[in-house]
Amino acid sequence: MNPSLRQMRALVALAKTGSFTLAAEILHVTQSALSGQIKELEQLLGVKVVERTTRKAQLSELGRELYPLFDKMLQDLDGAMADIANRKALKKGMVRVAAPQMMSCTLLPEVIAAYRLAYPDVQVKLVDCPVENVSARVFSGEVDFGIGPEREPTAEIDARVLLEMPFVLVFPPGHALEQRERISWADVNDYPFIALQGQFTERLLHDMHVSFRELSLSPYNEVTFMTTALAMVSAKLGITVCLPYAEPMVKLYGLRMRLLQDPELTRRFFVYTKNARALSPAAESFVAFLHEFVDTHEWNVTVRGA
Repeated sequence: MNPSLRQMRALVALAKTGSFTLAAEILHVTQSALSGQIKELEQLLGVKVVERTTRKAQLSELGRELYPLFDKMLQDLDGAMADIANRKALKKGMVRVAAPQMMSCTLLPEVIAAYRLAYPDVQVKLVDCPVENVSARVFSGEVDFGIGPEREPTAEIDARVLLEMPFVLVFPPGHALEQRERISWADVNDYPFIALQGQFTERLLHDMHVSFRELSLSPYNEVTFMTTALAMVSAKLGITVCLPYAEPMVKLYGLRMRLLQDPELTRRFFVYTKNARALSPAAESFVAFLHEFVDTHEWNVTVRGA
């Protein structure tokens, strides 16, 4: 049987004060209760740990050997419990989140800046990566969670809807489409269309086929990054489509952004977490803050339809 925490605290307090009275005051217990803890410890060990005199209490030779061991154990334990309390109270901690490149340079910095004002002691580490790598970063444990568009479900990764937003058309100022009251997907094919390579365009074409079978897109050029597409649109080499959260970057390039209709196609984004891993208090707090933040945006169809 091992010594209890109360017994160890009693011995340490007695060693530091040399008095049953003072040690009892420090521990906020009665003197008789403290004496009882010492006696129980001695009975457990089968030896004396305190040599009692009329004036003061002194540790025995064994007691002097146990004191630094008990003191170190209690300090480590108290430090660990204080750390847990601070993390729970969001007085410290780190959140690691993976997100696609465009979201990482538009929406996420805004969220992180607002979160820091509310919780200045929590560090948020943003891992920007290709959209196809978000789930892999979550699965490997490199990040606490990831944010990305809808992907095929897996048994290891849990997906929770964050937001849903419509596609918008991006074109340079003075473009002929700027005068249209409504811009449809059929209008896109009248101009050189700059698309993204990979699943972004593949899923877009699939959604168009489901919603409007006779309508399709014929990309004039396909690039890897949305920033490249925006730069090409800025050079008046064509038009492109993106999602509304990219508005800060669209404005940075001096471009215009309009809702695409007939049909209004949307894309859902999810928070991805690893099933077998519980989020830390800081990560849970950031996810909740993220949901509240995106719920304030009018382009969030999830809120609009609620």
